[in-house]
Amino acid sequence: MAVEEIPVIDDKFMQHTHETLGRFHDQGAVCPIRMPHGTPSYLVTGYDEARALLADPRLSKDNRGAYDLMIAKAGGENINRSFGQLLGAHMLNTDAPDHTRLRKLVNKAFTSRAIAGLRPRIEQITTELLDAMEEHEQVDLMAAFAGPVPITVICELLGVREEDRGEFTGWSNILLGAGDLDEMQAAAVAMHTYLVGLVAQKRAEPGEDLLSGLVQATDEGDSLSEEELVAMAFLLLVAGHETTVNLIGNAVVALLRAPEQRAKLVADPSLMPGAVEEFLRFDGPINIATLRYTVEDVEVGDHKIPAGEFVQVSLLAANRDEGRFPDPADLDVTRAAGGHLAFGHGIHYCVGAPLARMEAEIALTALLARFPQLRAAVPEEDLVYRTSPLVHGVKTLPVLLR
Repeated sequence: MAVEEIPVIDDKFMQHTHETLGRFHDQGAVCPIRMPHGTPSYLVTGYDEARALLADPRLSKDNRGAYDLMIAKAGGENINRSFGQLLGAHMLNTDAPDHTRLRKLVNKAFTSRAIAGLRPRIEQITTELLDAMEEHEQVDLMAAFAGPVPITVICELLGVREEDRGEFTGWSNILLGAGDLDEMQAAAVAMHTYLVGLVAQKRAEPGEDLLSGLVQATDEGDSLSEEELVAMAFLLLVAGHETTVNLIGNAVVALLRAPEQRAKLVADPSLMPGAVEEFLRFDGPINIATLRYTVEDVEVGDHKIPAGEFVQVSLLAANRDEGRFPDPADLDVTRAAGGHLAFGHGIHYCVGAPLARMEAEIALTALLARFPQLRAAVPEEDLVYRTSPLVHGVKTLPVLLR
């Protein structure tokens, strides 16, 4: 395939993701692409191939190696160095044994018991937001509800002050996008500066929050460097809300498009836990999984990916592979959707998955109970998706509540 024929993951792709991924998948489970800033890669869209590669040790996630490879492929140009150097030393960007060491510390805070203990507070946050929405006929559901629920939860869990949350979410939106590189670098520097200060604050005035616990573990020699500590705070803050924000938003979009499915949930709220799995499968919050690259030649079906190549695994495409899920483009809240890859697979499986599931279950159940006649306030074609190859979700979601 000639260079000019290689498709690019661009804004058009992000606005019509499922249609474009479907065309790629029709051509084969693996195909060469270029990422938004020109980096050549291989896109994986098949379920079996994606699941295998997510757990394949021949694909590395080491941050330093990835940036060396990116520089080599780009000739030193168009590299977001600040982001990688300042915030990249977290467990999603490491291989075993470093990943094992880092994850072990975080797992202590994400036990089943600890997550279950957050339910009353999540229910309280949800009720307060819905009460505020009662005063309006129309709201942007992303700003009024889907965003504030998980942002409030993760910031309280980590001990981030309420007055700092708006600025933090602005940086997050920039860093996860595919926009101007200078703007992304400026956001990385600003967020790094903020997190260094936050870590210092937790060291001086520790609380009962997760970040204070990680600082204490570091000070007691439990193998987190200062760089890793700051990067871990970044990861937990960003991943701790972005996944659930878009899970809730995408679920509501799906239900607005399928009123018969919404009616089933309104009539029988006990269906919601299973429905959340279907929302994750049908239109999950993550499109392309975080960066991986081959350290050896890898055979993927009939395709060979050489060593030293970036691999982009599309979780959205894998979860709509008709070889794994019958009628994958249909939303069915009664479907047994187990086995989806919305939270990844293998050692990098999302540590916050149980929290995201619980937040979505509580939020969506309460939303439908309070506003069963919820409907779109704008035509479907007016919805604009975020320009990010990583996160998948709408920027705004205007809805009529009654």
